[in-house]
Order: sequence, then structure tokens, then C-alpha cells
Amino acid sequence: MSVEPTPDPSPDPTPYDAVLLLSFGGPEKPDDVLPFLQNVTRGRGIPDERLKEVGEHYYSFGGRSPINDQNRELLQALRSSFDEVGLDLPIYWGNRNWAPYLVDTLRQMTTDGVRRAVVIVTSAYPSHSGCRQYRENLADATAAVEGAPVIDKLRHYANHPGFVGSFVESTAEALSKLPEGSAIAYVTHSIPTAMNATSGPDGNAYVGWHEDVAAEISAEIERRTGVERRTALVYCSRSGPPQVPWLEPDVNDHLEELAAAGVPGVAVVPIGFVSDHMEVIYDLDTEALATAKKLGLPMARAATPGTGEQFVTMLRDLIVERAAAERGEQPQRPCVGKLGPGWDDCRPDCCPALRRPGAPHKPAAPNPAAPAAKESA
Repeated sequence: MSVEPTPDPSPDPTPYDAVLLLSFGGPEKPDDVLPFLQNVTRGRGIPDERLKEVGEHYYSFGGRSPINDQNRELLQALRSSFDEVGLDLPIYWGNRNWAPYLVDTLRQMTTDGVRRAVVIVTSAYPSHSGCRQYRENLADATAAVEGAPVIDKLRHYANHPGFVGSFVESTAEALSKLPEGSAIAYVTHSIPTAMNATSGPDGNAYVGWHEDVAAEISAEIERRTGVERRTALVYCSRSGPPQVPWLEPDVNDHLEELAAAGVPGVAVVPIGFVSDHMEVIYDLDTEALATAKKLGLPMARAATPGTGEQFVTMLRDLIVERAAAERGEQPQRPCVGKLGPGWDDCRPDCCPALRRPGAPHKPAAPNPAAPAAKESA
């Protein structure tokens, strides 16, 4: 008589009774563009004429950012992934700067009886704009909703094997389209150098984490191919006053440098982004590609994790990991590289606003050096 194997038990989500997907938000039609940009820059004194210039990036794509549709797809992928393992948690979605607004989502969660939730933020790295602002937005929204659930944020996941592995595969795919010996340019959103200097518990975490992720991808690509490649971490989407130093080099300047050096091609790998939203499709697929074509430099852009299986499974596993930790267990915390796993809770002085070093987690003072629109954070 055969004995049926005992099925694996469903993951235990206790103490959580819901998941919140928290993202930046983006316009869905041309009439949304200016109000969206006003939301992003509120309190910074940026005139509408300047915002209309920035809005041209959106108008050139029909006035619709891809980020909301990508989040809808991610919600569906997460729901399917949860169902595969019997993880019984409802998933909600809220944005910082456009509908569905975070505070409205928290009101719905409260009405539905949610008491404690874990939040997935669509920003993988530590920095003020990529982490602390989300935490402050959560604090503000929770304070505005009577009886709002307790919210815990997942750890930074840029160096998780599921995130890095996604980029290893897409980088290999991009290189397969290029001449032998092509370089790799790892791209992320530029931020003020002062913001990087105070990012993370000990400073320089924004650049440090990106460098560590890039090194892991490069090492695996070299292991697979036996080819040591020219690599660099470069930046896109610089904004703010010209007198304020931002992280460099710009991706377009780097492409010119590669062409001058006679590099046969370049794989552009957007390791700072979780999906193909506006910075990727405009700054890389439009502007950087135009630069590469002008230079006669073959270029292929690696895909972001999006709704890929490795990435979605990683998010699911991080929820289970955090739940176990909150129950007092000691779950495994997978990571690659030299920096160790991300931290669950931030110190009060971590990633301060540029004008308020050392301030506690509460709404940031207006920061004129901050990006006018940054879907990745």
C-alpha cells in the first residue's frame, strides 16, 4: 500500500492579517500629470511652468506612467504566489502621490478589520527618498486614520538572492545580444551626494549597497562566461539646482566614455529599479538609447525584476521571514554580498532629510534639492 506524502504546511503569517503594497504612484492620463507633479513637489515652491517641463516626459508617453499598471500586475502575481503555498493574507495597495492614496487604503484596511500588516515598498535600497520618506508617509497616514493597523516594513531587499538573481538572468540575456567583450553599466537614480552621505545607519549606504549588488552580478556573469568585463555604477534622472552636487557619472556621459574607449557594446542594467517605470523607459530606453545610437555603440537594456518568479517569490518569502521574526523565532535571512541582510527597524537618525540631520521619523522639511519626480522612491 502506497502512502501519500504529507503536504508541506502552509506558511504561518501570524501576527499579520494583511499585506500592503506601497509605491510612489503615477499619472494615468494627461490631465493627471500636473496634479501628480504638484503632489510630488508640494511645499518646495517649484513653479507650475517647471513642472510642465518635467511633465513632457509623461506626455511623450500619452500622459500615462506605467508604474500603476505594473503594480496591478505585481498584485496579481503576489496573489497567485500566495495561493500556491496557502498563504492566506489579503493584499492592499496604496501610493504616496496618486490614487490609490495611502491614507485611503489605510481607511479601507481599518474598515475591513485589519489590525496588523506588513508592507512591501517598491524601493529596494536605503536612502531618505527610498526608505525614510515611505516610513514618514506611513506614520502620517496611520496618525490620520483612527484605529489604523500597525504597519511593519520589510527589510531592504536589494541584496536578497531573489533580487540579485533576477538581474543576473536579465544581464546575461542583454549580453547575449551584444558583441563579445561588451561592458556592463549598472544604473540607478541619482540623488544629492549629501543624501548618500547620510544614508543608512552609518552613511554611504545608498552607494554602498548598489556597489555590492553590482559586484555580485558581475562575479556571477564572469563565472558563467569566463570573461572579465569593464563595469561601472552610473546614474540617471538628476534634477535639482545645478549648484547642488549629485551622484555621478550620468549614464549618457558614461556611454560617451565607453565609445571613446572603443568598447564594442554595453549592457545597461537598471539595478536601482524594481520595474520598467518612467525613469527606465524615458531615461534609459529613450534618452540613453538615443545617445548610444548617436555614438554607434551597441546597447541592450536588461529587464527589471517586475513580476518575475524570482522576485515575486522573494517578496513572499520576506513576508514569511518577518512574520517568524515577530513571533520571536530566528528565521533564515538570505542575502548575498558583503553587507549582510537589511535591518527590520531603522534608527531614529537613519537617512535624515538634508535640512534636518538627526530629526526623528516625522514629515520631512521641504527639500529643494530632491527630485521633481522619482517613481523609484
